[in-house]
Amino acid sequence: MGFNKDQGRPEWMIIKNLAVAPPPVRPSVAMPSGYRCEDDLTYAYQQIIKMNNVLRSHIEKGTNQSTINEILAQLQYLVATLMDNDICGQPKQKHKSGKQLKSIRARLKGKEGRLRGNLMGKRVDFSSRTVITPDPNLQLDELGVPLDIATNLTFPETVTMANYDEMKKLIQNGPQCWPGAKYIIRHDERQIDLSALRNRSDAHIEVGYKVERHLRDGDYVIFNRQPSLHKMSIMGHRVKILPYSTFRMNLSVTSPYNADFDGDEMNMHVPQGYETIAEIKELMSVPKQIMNPQSNKPIMGIVQDSLLGAMVLTSRDTFIKLEDMMNLVMWIDDYESLPQPAILKPVPLWTGKQIFSIVLPKIQYVRYNETSKAHNWASATDKNVLIQNGELLCGQLTKGQVGNTGGGLVHIIWKEYGSEACKAFLSQSQSVINNWLVMHGFTVGVSDIIARQQTMALIRSTLQKQLKKVQKIVQNSQIGKLKS
Repeated sequence: MGFNKDQGRPEWMIIKNLAVAPPPVRPSVAMPSGYRCEDDLTYAYQQIIKMNNVLRSHIEKGTNQSTINEILAQLQYLVATLMDNDICGQPKQKHKSGKQLKSIRARLKGKEGRLRGNLMGKRVDFSSRTVITPDPNLQLDELGVPLDIATNLTFPETVTMANYDEMKKLIQNGPQCWPGAKYIIRHDERQIDLSALRNRSDAHIEVGYKVERHLRDGDYVIFNRQPSLHKMSIMGHRVKILPYSTFRMNLSVTSPYNADFDGDEMNMHVPQGYETIAEIKELMSVPKQIMNPQSNKPIMGIVQDSLLGAMVLTSRDTFIKLEDMMNLVMWIDDYESLPQPAILKPVPLWTGKQIFSIVLPKIQYVRYNETSKAHNWASATDKNVLIQNGELLCGQLTKGQVGNTGGGLVHIIWKEYGSEACKAFLSQSQSVINNWLVMHGFTVGVSDIIARQQTMALIRSTLQKQLKKVQKIVQNSQIGKLKS
């Protein structure tokens, strides 16, 4: 049979001891009359125990073998129907009322079962769904949440001495005014609906009570796009409450979700406890998912306008005046002072490479993008990239450096400075580049997509050559000279 006789014996597949599911799997229900109604599984276990005791007493009495065999068969039937009460050709185990018993298999299988119905979960509380739109001004891990959703979804905040006054203010604001609260939950689990109170200032709270407050800036939530194909399809984001009715997200975070903005909808789930928040923050948050465990390279990088902007900004002939430089460094969180300008006279001018260097952490990076054997750092094309101590000395940045490629800047910053520095680089570089693009501008017109005459002539001649080759093959085939 192909079994390893030491590690996998066939008799091990026979159950000798029946594992009993714990009470949380088969909870009893208290009826209004005071009578407790037991679960189907509990009833099935009771039947098995009764039959087991009957079998033991008959064996001890020394009853004849045919009676023992009958009881054994009945015991086997009870165990089998506990596992699966839909065995073909086998009578169903039923209650005294005649209702069929729900077996373990029936609980797990199918659309309404534990796996598809409860674990894979479709409709849940504290969740919302709407269309997504891009917002390049948001941080990498921020999620723009509509005000309507923020006032509808709540988090149960425990009242402490530290937040007592804050909670009191939220209760005063009530359910309609953001940031406010919807309910108060007392020690005895009684819920007070603030919309039903005439005078909210009378609402009494104590330390230990819970206030179901509105969603607010900085809260951690889970964000998901279907189909969820890998673990990066569901990540933790920080909330930023914004007007209008769509979820807004940073463009760089679209690649792991495989999202675009042609009408895609996404789901948001609000955690309901501090432990859950800690797990989202430490295990699921966007910065923690920048590296793809499947390919061991970054899954997020700079895309779209920011990618094109990075290339134009770091080109050789990009210079920035002092007033523009001041407007750009405003978007960088922790810069110390402006670097020495590259050109001093007649007016001070900074290069695009210098402003990009402010965003970069102190890393070393060398990439030879030209095929020439002698690595010429001052080449006319400016393709070889050199970064020393976080300063971009030469080279134009392209997808190979700032995209989601292995060995690029995102990868190196992750390895040397960790996930938060990586998030800061992606967020701040986008802010600087996009705001510079507002000043600089770029456009694509019809003239950019019309090929030159030389290019068109080359295409025509290539097509003609290939057409002649095809005609020759067809002729050889027709006269029988085609080699097989």
